[in-house]
Amino acid sequence: MSYTIVSEVCEAKADCIPVCPVDCIHWIKDKQWTNTKGTASTYIDNETCIDCGACLAACPVEGAILDEWKPEHQKV
Repeated sequence: MSYTIVSEVCEAKADCIPVCPVDCIHWIKDKQWTNTKGTASTYIDNETCIDCGACLAACPVEGAILDEWKPEHQKV
């Protein structure tokens, strides 16, 4: 299991990146992509995530991170 960043909800605050102990959170590879809010987004690499929950605790945007793996909500 892994956490999921909801790309359409993320506001690119990136508070999740420095708290991840395994560096599994990255910026979306398509530098031109923005969500409907006009912001970039990050994504979680499911293969690396250890389900620690640090990202969820650090994120100030309600609903931007789910505590379950739902890859259909996350652009890579």
